Amino acid sequence: MTLDEASLTALAALGDELRRRMFEFVRTEHRPVTREEVAAQVGISRKLAAFHLDKLVTAGLLQAHYAPPAGIRKVGRWPKTYVPAVCGITVSIPERRYEMLADILTEAVVTEAPGERAHQSALRIAADRGRAVGTAERERMRPGRLGAERGLSLAAETLERFGYEPQRAAAMLVRLRNCPFHPLAAKAPELVCGINCAFLAGYLEGLGSDNTTAVLAPTPGMCCVELRGVGHQDRPAQGDAACGR
Repeated sequence: MTLDEASLTALAALGDELRRRMFEFVRTEHRPVTREEVAAQVGISRKLAAFHLDKLVTAGLLQAHYAPPAGIRKVGRWPKTYVPAVCGITVSIPERRYEMLADILTEAVVTEAPGERAHQSALRIAADRGRAVGTAERERMRPGRLGAERGLSLAAETLERFGYEPQRAAAMLVRLRNCPFHPLAAKAPELVCGINCAFLAGYLEGLGSDNTTAVLAPTPGMCCVELRGVGHQDRPAQGDAACGR
């Protein structure tokens, strides 16, 4: 599983109750605040406040600047002030990729072609996104001609970073133990699973893995898509369907 390292660092910094209080005070002031102000608010010394504030800066939660407090003209050295950093904390176990799904759906709406249904537009954009990821990976790795097993190995490496938790169930079969779009996939399976399938099929195409295919194969507790090498099964099992490429 791949977790957001920056978010984990931020959460670790906020694990201290005193730092959480200091962070919330800086956030709710909506202006630069000094170490002295923070120290007075939480009832600690200026030196201890400076230590914890700088920890929050290192964690990416605050930004520090030298500037005069509001309404004070410059006299001598400006004090160090703190403001919230522009950041978001995202930690989910197992990993989710709602922002990717939202981005696909947004682009599908704004690029919908005349006569194209919204669902078709979403599948087109998902396939394009997957193709772009696969192409970038191929250019980075330069793997040459890919056989099915090598193609599945490269796919598993990439999809681990996307939160799919791939499992090599057989030489010619990769199962995906996590759906990055769950529980949205449970609410709208035809749409979300279709987008997922189109993304993965596009990825394999961009990667140049011609001897592999993405197959819609819903399994309880797993992602709705499997990656199979040509020859793993000549035909999808009953209820399975190859994703269009």
